[in-house]
Amino acid sequence: MQWDVIIIGAGAAGLMCAAQAGYRGRRVLVLDNAKQPGRKILISGGGRCNFTNRLAGPHAYLCANPHFTKSALARYRAQDFIELIERHGVDYEEREHGQLFCTESAKEIVRVLQTECDWAGVTLQLRTEILSVAQGAGDQERFVLHTSRGELSCQSLVVATGGLSLPKLGATPLGYRLAEQFGLPVRPTRAGLVPFTLHTQDKDDFAELSGISLPVTLTAEDGQQFSEALLFTHRGVSGPAVLQISSYWQAGQVVRINWLPGQEVPALLANWQQQQGAAELKTCLGRLLPKRLVEKLLERSGFANKPMRQYGHGRAGGAGAAAHRLAPAAQRHRRLSYRRGDPGRGGYRRPLLQDHGGQGGARPLLHRRGDGRHRLAGRLQLPVVLELRLGGRAVCMNQVTWSSADFNSQRRGDRAA
Repeated sequence: MQWDVIIIGAGAAGLMCAAQAGYRGRRVLVLDNAKQPGRKILISGGGRCNFTNRLAGPHAYLCANPHFTKSALARYRAQDFIELIERHGVDYEEREHGQLFCTESAKEIVRVLQTECDWAGVTLQLRTEILSVAQGAGDQERFVLHTSRGELSCQSLVVATGGLSLPKLGATPLGYRLAEQFGLPVRPTRAGLVPFTLHTQDKDDFAELSGISLPVTLTAEDGQQFSEALLFTHRGVSGPAVLQISSYWQAGQVVRINWLPGQEVPALLANWQQQQGAAELKTCLGRLLPKRLVEKLLERSGFANKPMRQYGHGRAGGAGAAAHRLAPAAQRHRRLSYRRGDPGRGGYRRPLLQDHGGQGGARPLLHRRGDGRHRLAGRLQLPVVLELRLGGRAVCMNQVTWSSADFNSQRRGDRAA
């Protein structure tokens, strides 16, 4: 069967793209291997879907080409999507850092997207595997798709399959394979915005701290900082600060943990020595940090717990350094994999394909979708659907990752995704 547009992927990007193409009068078919559309939307935000962010802006994205995010966000703003769901009667609430969540259920976002597709005359076909994609042998102006339910062809093909996270929900590397098949460079992929798991010795040492949460400042080797909460888990450390800094971390690098953000530790220690000389170091630190954490930090640092007056200047300074950093653990951590709902780093190398004479090119159909867990127009990720009008190159969905929870961080989204 022949179509004007076939979209592979019935997630947020695919459905939004389908509706827009349908409103332009195109005959549109959406294919997906799942039993229902928008499965990642349904689990996002704890089932409430953090669907967009009022503070979204180009500065908050990680992208090799910052001008790309400027263009995308100028064409489709957070407010545009807010107005869309308001027209459909979706109730929502605003939480910290400008995040917007559905009041009732993420099903409301799927309902909005499906309704838009219905109004635009879009056909949705689920439980369909893509076996192969090629350009027509006798007609280079069409794509031919061999699927588990027969052969299909189209003039324009959109690949909106998302990244590799949550394979249990049907995520596959199909989009990356198609990009490589049609000559589009693909960067190595890895999970992003993920917790850190500690190696065995460190994990055993810190297991008793599981459940403790406190504000910290994390600093990557490139100087990027995030000041938010850190949470000890039974496997390592998590929390907003850790998820954010993971996008700037490479294997073997050190992440510095400042346990006393906003405090001038040398001055603090000097004050304790002068004003509270009889108090033990553990007692003084315990007024600012969880007691179990203080005990573990002192144990790992090798400092004896003594009254403050008994520390010489050098020893007190060293105690402050121990309270500021957890370098041994930070040097030895690793990250979780795509089995979680985490976004991917890397992927399609060109953030925006350009037209070159008569060879055809790509243009953005949908300018923003997704947060840290591949959700619609949200907090942490920006997959962008590109439609290829043939000419020897295939369509891809490019994605860049937004690291935005701390809008006062030192450096912004000018790093390659």
